[in-house]
Amino acid sequence: MRTSPRLIAFAGLPGTGKTTVAQALAREIAAVYLRIDTLEQAFISSGSCGAEVGPAGYLAGYAVAKDNLRLGLSVVADSVNALQVTRNAWRQVARDAGVPIAEVALICSDSAMHRARVERRQADIPGHKLPTWQSVLERQYDAWDTEPLVIDTARVSVAQAVATIVRHLPT
Repeated sequence: MRTSPRLIAFAGLPGTGKTTVAQALAREIAAVYLRIDTLEQAFISSGSCGAEVGPAGYLAGYAVAKDNLRLGLSVVADSVNALQVTRNAWRQVARDAGVPIAEVALICSDSAMHRARVERRQADIPGHKLPTWQSVLERQYDAWDTEPLVIDTARVSVAQAVATIVRHLPT
């Protein structure tokens, strides 16, 4: 049985498990998986933007998400989504496509575990430069103006996180 399309917009600092959980969720609900890191690295690799892509990756992501939502497909958007402006933009994508949005914020409350995740990560996108623990600590992360579904990946497994998200998805 096919479900109505919806946008699931992830948020969270690097190393909280966004990509792992977002990919598992996309598989579980048969959604389009959209990763901003992949888009940004493609821009960098093309040489068209230099090393700093600015908002280009997010802007491309919004456009691709909107196209797929309008085709009737659900979209899982995987990005740090740390700024109010990006959160508002994802909400606008959902409004423009006429679909509900689920905002999911991943955290890792165990700082030692979080640090280990950041420091042990291997790039899975060719050429992708991963953040350092120090850059994660210094990263701007705006307070939310809504109440996202918050999942603490230090306390639940990937399967538990996915099941929680599925239970909270808008219909």
